[in-house]
Amino acid sequence: MKNRLLYDRPVPYQRFRPDSEEIWNEAAPIGNGNMGAMVFGGVQIDKLQLNEDTIWYGNGGRNRVNPEAKGNYLKIRQLLSDGMVSDAQKLAADTMMPIPDQQRNYSTAGEIFFEFHEENQEFKNYIRCLDFNQAIVTMEYEIGGVEYQREYFASAVHQVIALHQESKGEEKVNGCLILTFFRSNVEKIEKISDHILSMTVKEGGEGCCYCVMAAIKNEGGTVEIHRDQIRVNEADSFTVYLSIRSDFYKEEPAGWCREKLESVLRLPYELVKSEHTKEYQSYFNRVQFSLGQDTAKAERTVPERLKAMQQGEQDLELIAAYYQFGRYLLISSSRPGSQPANLQGIWNRNEHPAWGSKYTININTEMNYWPAESCNLSECHLPLFQLIRRMLPYGQKVAMDMYGLPGFVAHHNTDLFGDCAPQDAVMSSTIWPMGAAWLCIHIWNHYEYTLDQEFLRMNMDLIKEACLFISEYLFENHQGKLITGPSISPENTYLHQSGQTGQLCIGPTMDTEIIRDLFEACIKGAEITDCEDELTRKLKTILPRLPQLSVGKYGQLMEWAEDYEEMEPGHRHISHLYALYPSEQITYERTPELMEAARVSLERRLKNGGGHTGWSRAWIITMWARLRDGEKAGENIRNLLTKSTYPNLFDCHPPFQIDGNFGGTAGIVEMLLQCLNGELTFLPALPKDWDLGHISGIKTKGALTVSFTWKDGEVISGSILAEKGGRCCFIKPDSITKIVSGQKVNITYKGQKVVCYGEGVYEIQLFCQ
Repeated sequence: MKNRLLYDRPVPYQRFRPDSEEIWNEAAPIGNGNMGAMVFGGVQIDKLQLNEDTIWYGNGGRNRVNPEAKGNYLKIRQLLSDGMVSDAQKLAADTMMPIPDQQRNYSTAGEIFFEFHEENQEFKNYIRCLDFNQAIVTMEYEIGGVEYQREYFASAVHQVIALHQESKGEEKVNGCLILTFFRSNVEKIEKISDHILSMTVKEGGEGCCYCVMAAIKNEGGTVEIHRDQIRVNEADSFTVYLSIRSDFYKEEPAGWCREKLESVLRLPYELVKSEHTKEYQSYFNRVQFSLGQDTAKAERTVPERLKAMQQGEQDLELIAAYYQFGRYLLISSSRPGSQPANLQGIWNRNEHPAWGSKYTININTEMNYWPAESCNLSECHLPLFQLIRRMLPYGQKVAMDMYGLPGFVAHHNTDLFGDCAPQDAVMSSTIWPMGAAWLCIHIWNHYEYTLDQEFLRMNMDLIKEACLFISEYLFENHQGKLITGPSISPENTYLHQSGQTGQLCIGPTMDTEIIRDLFEACIKGAEITDCEDELTRKLKTILPRLPQLSVGKYGQLMEWAEDYEEMEPGHRHISHLYALYPSEQITYERTPELMEAARVSLERRLKNGGGHTGWSRAWIITMWARLRDGEKAGENIRNLLTKSTYPNLFDCHPPFQIDGNFGGTAGIVEMLLQCLNGELTFLPALPKDWDLGHISGIKTKGALTVSFTWKDGEVISGSILAEKGGRCCFIKPDSITKIVSGQKVNITYKGQKVVCYGEGVYEIQLFCQ
């Protein structure tokens, strides 16, 4: 499969001017988890826009909790219970909004320019390719009859970003690197050695100090360093290495960068490249995916392919490439030892980006990690858990300072430093105390896929602390049910029976759905790790007292505790369908009537203009997959690509947010394989035009690795590898006539259901004869 993106022109940026969103979203992303760059692919003058995942504006440790919150949230709760929505919101605006109202924001590490040829020299035969089989951007062009080649990659092995320039003939190559940062907070630029130049920058708001260091390794020719420039003259080839580090890690950034550069300068370029590719492929090559044979479409440029799809042409290979591009982005932006992928992964051009490019934890951060387990990138999930650990002490303090309650709370955003106080002063989003709860469910999800008991044991305290806060925050409503409040259904607005419009409410559906998943995870996790206690016993008594999901007057799943009218029926958030996806509380097997209600809710959203943002469209794909409607899921995949995707395949909110890429990738897996209530189903939501395909190496709960091939919409072969033994249950496809295991495995048939059990590692083979 040609997992690559082709372009036939450089990105038309203007030197020394800020890039527009449109221009920036033509550049190609590279990254190694910690460092990222956008490759513009200029011929005469090229540019890399740089990022490092700990370069944030300002610092942590602030107490932003409104000191009046603790004395007033119970009054607000009572006002909401009494139907006095406007009064409740006025009091909340005065007493619960944070001071100041902003967390810290992600920033940029600046830009580096490269001068390779005279600006007026004409070029031809230009091609630029992002190959995510290798995680390398390659660029080829011709000037004056001489062919040139340039390569770019970000190495996790050596912690450098590399650019290599050479000619394919005898022509010598020249270049000039210019370290650039168009702000006044550059502390110093200095020559470190004959081949190394360093720039030190102080981020604003008493933020981090960081270093961008560049080195050139030349084959032949000479190297000179003057001011902010490194020049190489008459070389056979040369390689630029960049390293970036901030003082977030409590070490001197320049020393760290210099060590990395001096180490890599001692190695041949081809070795550095091959080690990079080998390490990257140890992640990427775990999964292979195809929706048919390679065709001439793969030779078209991405803009041509997207335009053709907009005009109605199908491009299954681009859909398959989009899936693998999502995996490429996750590998490139979230690795063991890095920070989690934020709203833009690690790629950000602005000092103050949209929404701060933070961690928005009322959907977006969680969506970033939906493909981590199923797409066989479990290690890429780990930075999220490290962030949750960093949030814990802040969240405990916020719980006590804001609510007077024990436990761990976070609201709808956090930042690099783990700030858990509310963000913004917006009634529709700010007062939502479920952020820590939803994040901690990811800990349980990781365990379900890996069965790593030691990991679960080490992180049960996070789950318990989130449960502790929720268990104390719940209160009994007039029906004797335990509900939350004050809270919101994220970012949505309702019309109260009294005519008041409101966002703040009690007992929104999503809160109850998250709580049910969190409490069940805590109870099961405590049993597995032998840490049951008074809290887990309390949770068992709370669970039956949570409200049941309800169906409203339109046949829809109710979003709030009351059957309110929606002020924006096509709202981008579809929070109450959390129970459909990513949860599995609503399924055809267990709750068919709620599946129908979920379908009605989804159709109402779309009928009224929903899905207009990239991430919302991605969520819709996963929901149609759970509803087993392959045509609707496929239609929304096409809409995601044709309406919410930039030329570099970045997701368009707008502006760029990476969550839609990851959500779309997760949605494709969900269309092909589902594991609900411990049972695997093959091809549950396959569009008719996806009639031929193969996928291998995807994961499901129970530490299972699944591979299969289908033709004419039917599975013709497959395998299930139980890496840790135990139980495996799947619904046998009608086309499969033979099931074989080479190991001693107990296989039981119950109609179409096949239940396997083995003590050690075993593999089940599926055949169509």
